[in-house]
Amino acid sequence: MRASELNRWWAALSAVTMPLVRLLFRPRIEGMANVPHRGPAIIAFNHVSVLDGPVLAIEVARQTRRESRFLVAAELFGSVWGPLLRAYHQIPIRRGEGDARALDEALATVGEGAIVAIAPEGRVNEDGATDLQRIRRGTARLALPTATPVIPVGIWGTQVRWPRSGLRFGRPWRPPLAIVIGDALVPHGDAADQGDIDAFTERLRASIERQVTRARAIAEDA
Repeated sequence: MRASELNRWWAALSAVTMPLVRLLFRPRIEGMANVPHRGPAIIAFNHVSVLDGPVLAIEVARQTRRESRFLVAAELFGSVWGPLLRAYHQIPIRRGEGDARALDEALATVGEGAIVAIAPEGRVNEDGATDLQRIRRGTARLALPTATPVIPVGIWGTQVRWPRSGLRFGRPWRPPLAIVIGDALVPHGDAADQGDIDAFTERLRASIERQVTRARAIAEDA
């Protein structure tokens, strides 16, 4: 049996919340084998719902027995969710400010051989949007200096229950949820070279788009 990296908080979270995910959705997961069982990795996912991060964290913990540290909007740490985010060692980031402190903490996290997860779009997409928003350069600035593999993820279906406009109840009672995890992108280039940063960011956009297209097809077929 694979050794678990989950501490007692993570183990309890995955045990308690997994039935809830399956109560709210009919999940289909593809490519979880692309998440390494040990060593550093950066998970980069599209952002269609506030549920994306929690659902992805739960599935990764359940299937790989690994924790994930997400870069989370700093304002949420001042809300009712703050104690929970701190208990699970999530990383606060001040969006739109080039938050060097958040980047340094993320760099230290991958340096320790852990998983960092980030939504490169920066915020939840508009209701009904099918195209990605602008992909920000933070993922490249984290991946290039550390040579950490970046795992692109497409999520589709969470927005049926909780889109940007707010929580929704009603039919379908258990909407399909698809999470597609692609092959890791191996970063190449100089983190101090803007051209290399932009080139990797474009590679990442193209790969996330492919995973989202696949996830959307799975959810809509279901």
